[in-house]
Amino acid sequence: MTFRKYLVLAGITLFAAAGDSLLSYGMKQVGSISLAHWTSVIFAVLNPSVAVGILLLLGFFVCYAPALSWADLTYVLPASSLGYVLLALIAKFFLHEHVTATRWLGIALISSGVGFVTQGPALTRRQRGSSSEGRASKPFGTRTLP
Repeated sequence: MTFRKYLVLAGITLFAAAGDSLLSYGMKQVGSISLAHWTSVIFAVLNPSVAVGILLLLGFFVCYAPALSWADLTYVLPASSLGYVLLALIAKFFLHEHVTATRWLGIALISSGVGFVTQGPALTRRQRGSSSEGRASKPFGTRTLP
């Protein structure tokens, strides 16, 4: 793994935690909304905290998509799970939510699993004769017969 790839994983973690936190903060300001009243969704998006949260989550996606191009989903998603720790700290100290001991234990267990994930390769080796071009051109779930 290169330093640039670690920065991408850090971006995934930071953008997701900050975006989710601002989205939560903004939606608590907006109050309850319903998809049956679509205008309430539009007004919710106009809330500054919700709008910035959405922009940060777009930043998450901008980092997440390239990461999936050079690593397996089963590597990228767990590697970004350290965001759970950051998210819990933000929720406790900035959103003033009560984070129970059970939740902290769950976060610790999930985060400790990152150690297992990092022991394996970031990308699954493909069999000879298969290429990324061949996978991209076939519809999802189709197979070629021998």
